Amino acid sequence: MSHLIAPSVLSCDFANIQRDVEMINASLADWFHIDVMDGVFVPNISFGFPVIKAIKKYATKPLDVHLMIENPDQYVEEFAKSGADVLTVHYEACRHLHRTIQLIKANGMKAGVALNPHTNVSVLENVIRDIDMVLIMSVNPGFGGQKFIQQAVTKVEQTKKMIESSGSNAVIEVDGGVNTSTGADLLKAGADVLVAGSFVFNSENPTQTIVDLKAI
Repeated sequence: MSHLIAPSVLSCDFANIQRDVEMINASLADWFHIDVMDGVFVPNISFGFPVIKAIKKYATKPLDVHLMIENPDQYVEEFAKSGADVLTVHYEACRHLHRTIQLIKANGMKAGVALNPHTNVSVLENVIRDIDMVLIMSVNPGFGGQKFIQQAVTKVEQTKKMIESSGSNAVIEVDGGVNTSTGADLLKAGADVLVAGSFVFNSENPTQTIVDLKAI
C-alpha cells in the first residue's frame, strides 16, 4: 500500500474545528490523528471525549486516537463509544499490556502500541502479532512542534525487521517532527503512516502540504 497521512488535530484551530475537520475530509489525508493527554503521563493536557465526539460528528475518515495517559484501560470503552477506530496506548503506561490490547480489540477497535524515544522496540516482541500498529515517537510526547529525533529512523528499521520476522500484520506509524524531509527518511526505513501536526496546520496551504506528504 502507499503510505498514509494522519494530520494531528492537536495543531488545528480549535475555534474553527469543524472547518479544519472538513479540510481534512476534502484533502488526500487518510486518518485523523487525535492526541489525548492527561497532564500526568505527559506534562500537558489536551482534550477528552466531548472534543472527540465533535470531530467524529463531521469526520468522514477514521479516527486514530493516541492516548498519552495513565491507566488507559479504564477509558477504553468510552473511547470506542466516542468514535475511535484505532486506539493506541503507550507501552510505558500499561502494566498489563497484553490485557489492554485484548480490551481494545474486544471493543471493536484496532490496537496500537506507542514507544517513547528511550524505549527499545524489543519490548514488543511478545505482543507484535497481537497488535495492528506500532507508533514510534520521534519526539518526547506532550507537545507539538518539537525537533525530530533522528534515532527514530533506526527504530523504524528495527520494528520493520521484527514485524517481518514474526509474521505480524502490524503497520508502523511515526509521530513527531514529521515533514517532507524526515518523512522521506522514515518511509525509506519502513514506515507506513506519517503523523504531521504543525507542519500541516502552520503551513500556508494545509491541503497542498498534505498532497506533498502523500507524494514523498
